[in-house]
Amino acid sequence: MKRFLRDNGLTLFFLGAFLLSLLGQALAGQARYNEQQLTDGGDPIPLLSYVGSSDFAVDVAENWQSEYLQFLLFIVVTVWLVQRGSPESKRIKDIGDESEEQQQMGAYAHEESPGWARGYGWRRSVYANSLGLVMGLIFVLSWLGQSVAGTAAYNAERLSRLQDPVSWGQYLGSAEFWSRTFQNWQSEMLAVASMVVLSIYLRQRASPESKPVGEAHATTGEEN
Repeated sequence: MKRFLRDNGLTLFFLGAFLLSLLGQALAGQARYNEQQLTDGGDPIPLLSYVGSSDFAVDVAENWQSEYLQFLLFIVVTVWLVQRGSPESKRIKDIGDESEEQQQMGAYAHEESPGWARGYGWRRSVYANSLGLVMGLIFVLSWLGQSVAGTAAYNAERLSRLQDPVSWGQYLGSAEFWSRTFQNWQSEMLAVASMVVLSIYLRQRASPESKPVGEAHATTGEEN
């Protein structure tokens, strides 16, 4: 058990932090929702009812889609774009897809390489892009979840004001949807840009996200 905890500590830590954050969001969101209900003359609802509501679902999905969009873009654009001096960038000379030898694919795979990396044809192509494909799929599903739950929440608000509900397509074209969406996207893009640039000049001792403390500012990516 100790070895399992040691070998998977990073994943376990962030999963635990995720669950605690999700619980905190549910509790705070329920309190806010019930406060608004009482203000509007409605009845408060229990926690489980709030967690199953469109209000909670849209907030969760909205955050997930922006996070996975951030990862998707960073995974894909770092194939072709670099930042000199950043450990978040690949080396300048490695811009592009890189050779099969560099990627240990096909004839250059070794005995411990994943099976699909040793293969040929569509399986190797899919596996070679599997991280971006899965991140992209999660982003699309989260975006769809946000749009569906957002439509329900938006219509509930409109009905409370005696306004006609809108269709899913109409909600996708509304200022409400894109205001919520861009609000999250802009913060994610700024966070990534900050990490890329600040890691050129600043250090965090022993962190794999940082260059060694004494490494030159110009050292890029794997060169450290």
